[in-house]
Amino acid sequence: MSAPVSAFNELPAHVWPRGAARQEDGVVTVAGVPLPEIAEEFGTPVMVVDEDDFRSRCRDMAEAFGAPENVHYASKAFLTRRIASWVDEEGLSLDVASENELRIALAAGFPAERITVHGNNKSDGFLTLCLESGVGHVVVDSHAELERLEELAALSGTIQDVFVRVKPGVDAHTHEFIATSHEDQKFGMSLASGSAYQAAVDAIAAAHLELTGLHCHVGSQVFDAEGFKLAAERVLRLYRAIWENTGVALDYLDLGGGYGIAYTPAEQALDVRGVAADLLAAVRSAAADLGIEAPTVVVEPGRAIAGPSTVTVYTAGIVKDVHTSDTETRRYIAVDGGMSDNVRPALYAAEYDGRMVNRFTDGEDTATRLVGSHCESGDILIYDATWPDDIVSGDLIALPATGAYCYSMSSNYNSFARPAVVSVRAGRVSPMIRRETVEDILAREV
Repeated sequence: MSAPVSAFNELPAHVWPRGAARQEDGVVTVAGVPLPEIAEEFGTPVMVVDEDDFRSRCRDMAEAFGAPENVHYASKAFLTRRIASWVDEEGLSLDVASENELRIALAAGFPAERITVHGNNKSDGFLTLCLESGVGHVVVDSHAELERLEELAALSGTIQDVFVRVKPGVDAHTHEFIATSHEDQKFGMSLASGSAYQAAVDAIAAAHLELTGLHCHVGSQVFDAEGFKLAAERVLRLYRAIWENTGVALDYLDLGGGYGIAYTPAEQALDVRGVAADLLAAVRSAAADLGIEAPTVVVEPGRAIAGPSTVTVYTAGIVKDVHTSDTETRRYIAVDGGMSDNVRPALYAAEYDGRMVNRFTDGEDTATRLVGSHCESGDILIYDATWPDDIVSGDLIALPATGAYCYSMSSNYNSFARPAVVSVRAGRVSPMIRRETVEDILAREV
């Protein structure tokens, strides 16, 4: 995205971490720590997490939705033992989407009873670990999984609380690859066909399962409550049908995550309190109209908590001008990372802001494209920008809002090593994940 050169030295507050600031010498700090000092110590690319920003967004969500335990941090956005500890200390619950995510959470000492487990293809080993560790809820994604979980729970002599995942048929206008509520996709069971209702009835009848709620998800990068409200209204009709036919009143309605963040200055920040108030009021109203008691609403934000907390710092390398026509050129600035540490622009055409963080700039406007170092023409971090023309090799460029789905989707493409991750707080820096090395990559070979 383009930032006018006159404003290029500014740091848009709704995009950058709450602890980010540019000092009088032009150096950008996060939580009082200069980014060039972090780059010098840990190398680049390096991901810098503002701990207070992360924690403050946990609290914002908890206040908006009534209680910390009603907010389940979506660990797929970004999970380490330290992140899990922060979530625990802020009183939030946690959702995991794989066996290893569950194992990391347990290794961090996260209370198993506050963990909800997702996944469309859970293995017997994964389900057994859920039962043995005593997770709070398993979100059942299919009839086959429901039957298998009942069998495994019977063998272990336990009773497992479950949600049934429902496809409400709501389009939240998200990218096709991350849409999750329409009928023709892999998650959940259909509301329209009656499949979800049958799964709920079977779960109630199961001797070793306790159905306590239903789950749905409407998409990602959503900034208002409309899609959530429509999904809630549709799923609440299923609550009434379950109550009328079985006499069971379900306690929870898990509306998933998908809350958006501002990646560029042109985008609006999420109004967490406004969206939550609108959604909760709609659930209460819809439940009253149906003559049922409103269930407790559970949400699963990941991006909205982790995303804005982090910046990724790169070092500029080759800078060259490319002729795009007889009269026009585009400046290409290559950095020492790219699609191996942030695949979202290549995968979703995601847009990012970017700023130089080691000094002020006062160059002239020039059409610019920020690219990575991988052997791939689509390795582009920022497609179309207007940046100053005095950025040179060795300058430090940082992209904000990289805390969600960047490290968690990182790879070793071209045998690039995954970057270091550090957290910062009150002027101090603490390593979280060390930089991968070629020895790490070679060590996996047999």
